[in-house]
Amino acid sequence: MRATGILRAVARSGQFLEAGAPTGLTGLLTHASPRSSLIYIYSNTLDKLKQLPESSVYRQSTEALTKHRLNIIESTKPAGLSEWQERVRKTIEAHPQAFQSVASQSNPSEVNFVTRHTRASPAKVAEEQKEETPEHSPEDMSKFISEALEESKISRGEVEGIEAEPPLSAEQINELESKIGAGLIEEVIQVAEGESQLVDTMIQSRVYEELEEKPVEGQWTYHERDRHTPTTQAPPSS
Repeated sequence: MRATGILRAVARSGQFLEAGAPTGLTGLLTHASPRSSLIYIYSNTLDKLKQLPESSVYRQSTEALTKHRLNIIESTKPAGLSEWQERVRKTIEAHPQAFQSVASQSNPSEVNFVTRHTRASPAKVAEEQKEETPEHSPEDMSKFISEALEESKISRGEVEGIEAEPPLSAEQINELESKIGAGLIEEVIQVAEGESQLVDTMIQSRVYEELEEKPVEGQWTYHERDRHTPTTQAPPSS
């Protein structure tokens, strides 16, 4: 860890960290946009957690930790963020089918991260249409044509790309790492990605449901602490 600290200290000698530079941890490079990435991952995780029952202890604990870290990330704003948000908002309004935004948890009027919608490739769509040909209403066809035209514009480069969010300074990233207290910001991103995948698994497995086969009474008793040892030591024989 000492070597990692030295490398980070050298990297932070400048105003901004260099994306792709070594962090001092093997296989872990400096992230290009940690703030926007974490906001996107945390927001997505919170949305998925809503599919679990409110009584779920896993949902309650994960929501609490995710919201806490999201608030820390959102409260740290790079220089020029407001101007960037205004420029991005105009692009979104001009091409609502090409881009989507993630609103701030604390201030819904702010745009934190913008990403392009993921669409299936034309070849994949054609293949699916061969397998099944369901009937489409005029409204569905109109929407399909509109999205296809927008996709065509994107492929031809007619829709301007979203510029990246202004970067955090090295000092701001250092403050984030101190407040979160979970290692480098790149490590925090890895943990956030893993948690998001775990939520998918929890939803898919439906672990919150009752067991199909109830355990018999006393089935887990032998796992209890001090079950097979006396509570007190026998007195020595006289």
